[in-house]
Amino acid sequence: MITLYGTPRSRALRVSWLLEELAIDWQFHFINFAKGDNRSEAFLAMNPCGKVPVIKDDDLVLTESAAICQYLAEKYGQGQFLPTPGTPGAAHYHQWMSYIICELEQPLWTMGKHKFALPEEHRLPAILPTAVWEFNKAAAIAEQWLPDSDYLLGDIPTVADIMLAHTLMWATVFEQQLPPKLAAFRDRMKTRPALIRALEKTEAVAAQAAE
Repeated sequence: MITLYGTPRSRALRVSWLLEELAIDWQFHFINFAKGDNRSEAFLAMNPCGKVPVIKDDDLVLTESAAICQYLAEKYGQGQFLPTPGTPGAAHYHQWMSYIICELEQPLWTMGKHKFALPEEHRLPAILPTAVWEFNKAAAIAEQWLPDSDYLLGDIPTVADIMLAHTLMWATVFEQQLPPKLAAFRDRMKTRPALIRALEKTEAVAAQAAE
């Protein structure tokens, strides 16, 4: 059985969502940052960065949400959630994946780091307007690229759709305004039953661990 280590609404949500989409048998291990679970010897042995998500699949330990989702789709997807390799669709898929991680997500994480994640002495509030500007610029380009279809590559969702939807959900939490097509895409993806199941499962485990 696959074990996912994380918190419900962090980047681990990308993984729990895909696990539910693929109907894989999995369990959730809540990492309580407030209690220092991410700094324990056992967790740091899996990920020296002390970050989530992490998965264990038999003897494999894997970190980084995009790499984890790619692996899961390749191993368990049976053709789902990935385009056919070597096709124009696959080229656009990889372009979206790179853009989401490098351009859309990074200014959001800059906001997060300088609001709460970094130690206070390393936070620079003056950088926040620049991060907002960077995100708005990246979002405007993504808005131009977004097709009229339900998903990024047509009528069938891929890992890139989950990555984009989660990033846009993060942007909403950080109180960033989204262009209309991106906002509509986010709202469509939020209704997927697999996402709802993933949140219910992980939040129930987290609540039980906090008792």
